[in-house]
Amino acid sequence: MKQALVVARKDLLVEFRARLLLVRVIPFALLVLVLFAVALDSEPLILRAASGLVWLTMLFSTLLLVQRTYDVETQDAALEVLLTSAVEPVNVFFGKLFAAFVQLLVLSVLLVFGAIVLYGATVSGSNVVLLVTIVVSAAWGLASVGTLYGAVVANMNGRDSLLALLALPVLAPLLIGASRATEAAFGSQTIDTASGWAWVALLAVFAVVFSAAGAAAFGALMEPEA
Repeated sequence: MKQALVVARKDLLVEFRARLLLVRVIPFALLVLVLFAVALDSEPLILRAASGLVWLTMLFSTLLLVQRTYDVETQDAALEVLLTSAVEPVNVFFGKLFAAFVQLLVLSVLLVFGAIVLYGATVSGSNVVLLVTIVVSAAWGLASVGTLYGAVVANMNGRDSLLALLALPVLAPLLIGASRATEAAFGSQTIDTASGWAWVALLAVFAVVFSAAGAAAFGALMEPEA
């Protein structure tokens, strides 16, 4: 665990210096929300679509973040050096996962507030806990898939497009689950709070499965080719 925290701290320091999240990902995500708000200039329509737009934006922002993170790691061989050190691959995986989770958590909070401001979405007091749980579960799920599939394509040519091709189908259940659960948290009349919690359970299972898969496979995926 200590090694994983060291790796996470290293990744977050790299992010702090490169300011990828601040300079590229957050502006991109907020711009997408604004464009949707302009394009769907109808209050009933945009309210129905708000939850889906938040998580669709999160999905593409995750791909952008993961792509740039692994680009930095592979360009200066930092990941290779890390894996040849005394740090266990499973700790490298969880360290990178936690660093990605922190960044995606910040981004998802900003996007939820953006949806409230731009789309007029509302969250009642009783649904705040539901919304917080959705954000945490979905951010962890996105981070686990992004970290795992980032490792899959890290040493391949055309990894940017390959990451999207491989990860998007896998992330479809998370996108659906997070959207439906957030719709419940926003007080939609088409889905109740109890159903929202059922979707949260799916998000939790998704996050656990891909965290376990990544921990098991990360070392083999990052082994240099003979």
